[in-house]
Amino acid sequence: MSRFFSSKYSSLIPYTPGEQPKDMEYVKLNTNESPYKPSENVYEAVKKEAEKLHLYSDPEAKIITEKIAKRYGVSPDMVLVTNGSDEVLNFAFMAYGDSQREMLFPEISYGFYTVFADLNVVKYRQVPLKNDFSIDVNDYIAKNTTIVIANPNAPTGLALSRNQIEEIVKSNPNNVVVIDEAYVDFGAESCVDLVHKYENLLVTMTFSKSRSMAGARIGFGIGSKAIINDLNTIKYSTNPYNVNRISQVAGACAIDDDKYYMDNCKKIMESREYTKIELEKMGFMVLNSSANFLFAKSDKISGEELYLKLKENGVLVRHFKAEKIKDFNRITIGTKEQMDIFLKKTKEILEAVK
Repeated sequence: MSRFFSSKYSSLIPYTPGEQPKDMEYVKLNTNESPYKPSENVYEAVKKEAEKLHLYSDPEAKIITEKIAKRYGVSPDMVLVTNGSDEVLNFAFMAYGDSQREMLFPEISYGFYTVFADLNVVKYRQVPLKNDFSIDVNDYIAKNTTIVIANPNAPTGLALSRNQIEEIVKSNPNNVVVIDEAYVDFGAESCVDLVHKYENLLVTMTFSKSRSMAGARIGFGIGSKAIINDLNTIKYSTNPYNVNRISQVAGACAIDDDKYYMDNCKKIMESREYTKIELEKMGFMVLNSSANFLFAKSDKISGEELYLKLKENGVLVRHFKAEKIKDFNRITIGTKEQMDIFLKKTKEILEAVK
């Protein structure tokens, strides 16, 4: 750090994104991207919109906002489009947490939550998962505080039911409950329709996973008109043109081509179940995922060693050093061909360490 860096950020530990090495061609199963390219209509729309890059993007993101609203059965003033779902999550931490008002989220979850809290000087408490790595709903009932839950959770892939989420939301009527549904399209139940029933619910989603646009950085939040007004206050106080015009048209076309993307999600789910079965045949413990990844460990090799040996063999997975999950690796689900390469290399590594 330079000597000019503000002391209020001196203890800030930044989020660590998944590695993006360029030294060789990898089977990339470490950052939960889709293995499938965007639809053809997206390419055409992006090409046409590139001619207008000398003009600012629409600060209201009107076209994509209206398409998202129609897709999810809400009015446009209940939708906020952002630069990735990370931005709407950061807005929520800014809006509904501070040094006196505590926020609550799982101890093992999306790593950005603690970063957002520290960045915005938000008091928070992390709640341990159960021994089976699931979230205990009772830990969040009637807590009278702002709550953030990723559903399905990351990196575990485990999901709560819509009914369980509703119990949490209705038991905390005087506080906002944020449900991060980044992975919901891979087999979990969305609770987005509950925004009509509960004014304190904010649901966040992303185009990065199920809609093949991790590089476009498009996310959105859906909630009551009042909540969206709160978040817009912060947006227009920081960056009114937060979503560029290329991403806006790409996202709008993706909503139009929804069937293409949802069909790809089904392929990923099929490959996920296939991979889970094959890993279990090798003796792995694999959690029941509702996301586009698996969380798995073997008693034959440490999580870190497997990660390193796979990397040596051209396969990237994600390893976390936190004590409670250091034996696990998170494996993004790619195409069937990519998963076969991963399984083959994993089997060879296990045989070599016998």
